[in-house]
Amino acid sequence: MLDKATDKQTPMMQQYLGIKAQHPDMLLFYRMGDFYELFHEDAEKAARLLNITLTTRGASAGAPIRMAGVPYHSAEQYLARLLKLGESVVIAEQVGDPATSKGPVERQVTRIVTPGTLTDSGLLDETRDTLIMAIAPGTDALGVAWLNLAAGRFHVCETSAAGLHALLARVRPAEILAPDDFALDAPCAVRRLAPWQFDAAGAEARLAQQFGSRDLAGFGVADLRLAIAAAGALLDYIQATQRTALPHLLAIHAERDGEFVQLDAATRRNLELTETLRGEPAPTLLSVLDTTATGMGTRLLRHWLHHPLRDRERLTRRRDAIGTLAERRDTAAALTRLLKSCADVERIGGRIALKNARPRDLSGLRDTLALLPELAALLPDDGARLAALRDALGARPDWHALLARAILPEPASVLREGGVIADGYDAELDELRALTRDAGAFLLELETRERERCGIANLKVEYNKVHGFYIEVSRAQSDNVPDDYRRRQTLKNAERYITPELKAFEDKALSAQERALAREKALFEALLDTLTPHVPALLEIAAALAEIDVLASQAERTATLRLCPPEYASEPGIVIRGGRHPVVEAQVDHFIANDTVLSRSRQMLLITGPNMGGKSTYMRQVALITLMACCGLWVPATSAKLGDIDQIFTRIGASDDLAGGRSTFMVEMTETAHILHNASAKSLVLLDEIGRGTSTFDGLALAWAVARHLVSATRAFTLFATHYFELTQLAQEFRQLANVHLDAKEHGADLVFLHAVEEGPASQSYGIQVARLAGVPSPVIAAARRHLRELEDAQLHAGPQGDLFAAAQASAAPEHPALDQLRELDPDSLTPKAALEMLYALKVHL
Repeated sequence: MLDKATDKQTPMMQQYLGIKAQHPDMLLFYRMGDFYELFHEDAEKAARLLNITLTTRGASAGAPIRMAGVPYHSAEQYLARLLKLGESVVIAEQVGDPATSKGPVERQVTRIVTPGTLTDSGLLDETRDTLIMAIAPGTDALGVAWLNLAAGRFHVCETSAAGLHALLARVRPAEILAPDDFALDAPCAVRRLAPWQFDAAGAEARLAQQFGSRDLAGFGVADLRLAIAAAGALLDYIQATQRTALPHLLAIHAERDGEFVQLDAATRRNLELTETLRGEPAPTLLSVLDTTATGMGTRLLRHWLHHPLRDRERLTRRRDAIGTLAERRDTAAALTRLLKSCADVERIGGRIALKNARPRDLSGLRDTLALLPELAALLPDDGARLAALRDALGARPDWHALLARAILPEPASVLREGGVIADGYDAELDELRALTRDAGAFLLELETRERERCGIANLKVEYNKVHGFYIEVSRAQSDNVPDDYRRRQTLKNAERYITPELKAFEDKALSAQERALAREKALFEALLDTLTPHVPALLEIAAALAEIDVLASQAERTATLRLCPPEYASEPGIVIRGGRHPVVEAQVDHFIANDTVLSRSRQMLLITGPNMGGKSTYMRQVALITLMACCGLWVPATSAKLGDIDQIFTRIGASDDLAGGRSTFMVEMTETAHILHNASAKSLVLLDEIGRGTSTFDGLALAWAVARHLVSATRAFTLFATHYFELTQLAQEFRQLANVHLDAKEHGADLVFLHAVEEGPASQSYGIQVARLAGVPSPVIAAARRHLRELEDAQLHAGPQGDLFAAAQASAAPEHPALDQLRELDPDSLTPKAALEMLYALKVHL
């Protein structure tokens, strides 16, 4: 281990260790020339994570220096890889002048990049929000705050420990801040802070100062003390990492119970909203619906799918806006064409606020501002939502004019290269550029004069970055140069010279180039300062562009996917006619549509039928249609009418949790318990084959009890798929339970699935036929058929499948009297005669 006593280190390592001590839990990129170097433990870690070379150079404090490095010009790709792995990186740049530094060149931390605070376009996924969250634990609840730094959106809520898992699944943060003493298992980077940093009293004052308000009462969060504590810790962390003001953080929004239709983590996973069960982006509901033109639109649609609403007014406005654009397909298509030329205004606004916008951010913003009047003019006049969006796109000619004057039509990608500020914007910059531009003409004129003066026809006046300007002549002609030529460089076949006139021009030209770059940098930074007060308005424009993008894309989807507008009813229930699964339908040639009717008099559908018959698809399509309607989107059905839904639960599929030490059945029971504890009479519940992971009797008993509880106690709208035919008898006990089935027909050796939902229970399960379709060897299938016949012949099944409840009741009948006599018998004490008498006595009872 390296001895890190400061006085024993070289000056450069003293500087490095001083910076590293301030950020011990982050990787330090330490700029040295054209590389970012990492040392010691950081070097070992980076070499392992990035697969780069680990080497040893020199020594400090008597120990070799382990190091690894990445080129500064390609550092972004390495940063992206580290951030995906949950690492945070501190970047220390050279800020001193190597020519004038007596010791190590001065370096300062200019940037701290963490997984949840990304704003750089090269590091962000344009299709999803990057969020950072903080959690403040309390005695009975948790305070939670999360922030989208790129867009300036700040949210808080308070939840239970049990509700945290569902919140994490909904928000999907890239990074979480939590106290050292708080146990947390999260699928993202977790940054540990001292518990005192989650202090509500100090947090309220700091938040109010950030928002420019006296207190937080106006934001509706004053009663959420734990959430305020989390928000304060989050704000402190953002200020420490960004090292700049945060002018776009102007408000905070409190989420309350009842604002959204709640979905737990299992439901989001099972419904494959934005990623498949294998973690892939397609085929999912998002991949089918997303034809947006911008990254802003995709992010908003993703947000809508994960945040279904209960506010019927907002849903109606969205639905009707889609309908208006669907009636004007040419208008929707024209909006989409224009939006394809729009930049990501939301993220550009965030980068302007944080002072890390790049030249092409501003040129993209300029070009987007030019499109606003045309976009606004295309929006129809009818409809409250579209009218509000049109108003939000009000033209900003002053902003556009400023950017058009200031930024070149095609600026350089980075500021340090120059070529960003337009000619005519600044007189001083124009003068400096003229000196550089005129250099070519001056050099040609000098070359002509010197050839005439020296009589050397092949004399050349040239420039390179190493030696500057020079006059080059061949070695054979070097004796003919004038006395005022001073040798600058000797080559194998040529000599290079400088003259007082050329030297004077060089000083002027090179100085002008350096001063021009410095002037451009100052002008660009001043331009960002000018735009910063307008960032909140820019973000409002971005929000309007994103929503128009989603609405226009969904208008296109209504025709392509044959969608219908959902109807929102005051009475409880779900009535779907001709419903279809949008994702499955996109994968097959012909999809069978099915109806669904759930009401207070038809509360549970008990679904039977063969495996592969479509039970799971049918249940999922009901949930997806319900969810889409609760997002204000049109739905894949002939018609759909929904009452108020507060939660959607699913228990579908089989999977174990090996890392958590839970079997498939334990996972199933845990999810079922969560549903039974949390579902209400306004919930939609999907349960698929409850009890299949244990013995037949145990599984059947559990499925029976769960179904009865949901019907009689919870009263949730339920789709309950099962292979236990005994459960169909519950319809005789509960009028609000209806049996439905999906059937199949045997056609010769083939089994044809009909995929149509019919009333009543299924006649048989077709399990052996499905096994044959799956490729189970023929001898096994034949043996299974023989054993099935034996079971049926032995009357272990009553009808297609035996009634195990009846079997259970039969097993509880009174015992035969002979059994008591046999138990009292002592065979060892019986004589042969006594044994014979006992046998006759037992025969009497038969």
